[in-house]
Amino acid sequence: MKKFAFKRIQETEELNITAFMNLMVILIPFLLITAVFSRMTILELNLPALDADNQDQGKIELQLELVLRNNSFDIQDANIGLIKRFPRSRDETRWDQFTDLLIEIKRRFPEEEAIALLLEPDINYKTLTQVMDRVRSAEVVSILNVETVTLFPNISIGDAPADIARNVKK
Repeated sequence: MKKFAFKRIQETEELNITAFMNLMVILIPFLLITAVFSRMTILELNLPALDADNQDQGKIELQLELVLRNNSFDIQDANIGLIKRFPRSRDETRWDQFTDLLIEIKRRFPEEEAIALLLEPDINYKTLTQVMDRVRSAEVVSILNVETVTLFPNISIGDAPADIARNVKK
């Protein structure tokens, strides 16, 4: 009996990993095919400089600003002032009129590509992204086709100034 127990201890069995390897050969390609790879889109934004007084003496440049308020969008020039105010509510915005005015401004100043978005503190993120999409480009319908026109792709973001007209009314 001693010899039989001794043989049993010396004999080692090889580990059979064939079934495991077959499982990995099938499982790894399946996981790689069905994996969702996240795509991140990066939009480069410019913050307004503190010393932005680079105006030429003889040339007036458009410094377009869009002030996002809770109940209005104010399109204005930093030099001239308010161009147009679009009243809006949290549920409804007249995007067609908004886009038409931006297209008209782009026709008058075709070389201008910059706009500053000035936001009140409680503007939600969805509104900001919708405005950024509509400020960068617009779809113009011509007779037979639809063209995408680039409006103001260089976007700067800042804080909105206090609305003086509203403060006076209160």
